[in-house]
Formats: sequence, C-alpha cells, structure tokens
Amino acid sequence: MTDRGFDPTEAAESLGSSIGYRVVDENLLTTALTHPSYASEHPGSSDYQRLEFLGDAVLELAVTRYLFDEFPDASEGRMTLMRAGVVSEQALASVARTWGVADLILLGRGEEATGGREKRSILSDVVESILAAVYLEAGFGRVEQVVREHWQPMIGDRSAAPGRTDYKTRLQEVLVAAGRDVEYLVTETGPQHAKVFTATVRSSGEDLATGTGTSKKRAEQDAARQALEDGTGVR
Repeated sequence: MTDRGFDPTEAAESLGSSIGYRVVDENLLTTALTHPSYASEHPGSSDYQRLEFLGDAVLELAVTRYLFDEFPDASEGRMTLMRAGVVSEQALASVARTWGVADLILLGRGEEATGGREKRSILSDVVESILAAVYLEAGFGRVEQVVREHWQPMIGDRSAAPGRTDYKTRLQEVLVAAGRDVEYLVTETGPQHAKVFTATVRSSGEDLATGTGTSKKRAEQDAARQALEDGTGVR
C-alpha cells in the first residue's frame, strides 16, 4: 500500500493474528514493512534493509536449531539441504502470502505500478525484516516459536520419506536455493540389451553422489536420491 490508508495499528493487529505475535513498537513494524522505493519517495522514512540483514541470520539460526533438535540422526549434509529448501526466496514468499504480507508493504509508486507486492524477492525480504523486528522486541526464543509453528510443514516436506517426490526436482530446488548449479554426468556399460547406466551428480564442480539404473533417467534419480539422503559433499 501507499501511505494513504496505512494504519500501523491495524497492520500490527493483522500481522499479529497471522504470526502469533503482535509487534508492540509500531515504528519498528512500519520500518519492517517499508520498501526502499517508498523510503526514497518519502524523506525521513527508514526502509527494511538493515532489518532484513538481521532477520536473515536470525531465521537461519532458528531453522538450524530446529533441525538440530528434531533430526538427531540427520547428517550435516542432509540438514544443510533441508535448511536451504526452507529459507529460500520461494519458501519465504510462500510464508509471506500465508501471513498476508503483500497487503501491508509500503511501496513506492514505480514499484507499485510494476507489481512489486507480488514479487518473491520483496515478499521474502519483508518476512526476514518482520522476524528481525520480533527478535529485537521479544528475543530469539519468541522468533523460534514463530519459526517452529510456520516453518514446520515445509521442513516436514523436505524430510519426507524417499520416493514420495521426484528426487531430481527436490535436489535442484535446494541447490538452486543455495546459489549452486547442478549437472549430471552419465556413462553406460554392458551389451545393448542389458545396459547399465551410471550417473554422477555434480554441483559447482563438486561430485555429490553416484547412482545406477537401467536407464539414464533412473540412474540420475538414484544419484539425486543418494545426494538428498546422505548429503554427501553438500556443505
């Protein structure tokens, strides 16, 4: 929204009912909802960029602690994969939509005209800035409560039993979210009627896992499965 019609008290109440915590300092919350484009058009306004910086670190720590507590047998690599999937821009934008954040953001005229409130990058930034506001006002323990409640379903999806989802798609999601590429190197052996395919999945020049199968597709899926389950080479 523009400044016309923005009521910080209403925004605090609306967001509070969504996340389970009402930010008392309305100036802090207003800053958390203020996009740089709005601040540039309104001298004296503060945008959310510093809060976003803090919120990014707070969220990562809260998710890391949750994974550490709830998955005592998971390897470092697997926890890294799971975390990457739930702190990605796409994941945070999904949380933002659940919270109704899009209707609360203060945007400049140009950003508003180009559909800024539906951009994943903006939605994810605001979620992080909101978490920073909660942290500054109520402490890390309160942030952990918010994260455990609203991120638990996504974390559950990422830890789903093997075979419930497409392994290649899952692996690509978490690697891309972590800013890494992914490729498969496939070789074949054996006679024409009984070929065996071996696939090695690589990310940013590092071999993650190797799989085999009776077709190229099956070998790639097996390699992706190994990478997801073992977290081999993912740090």
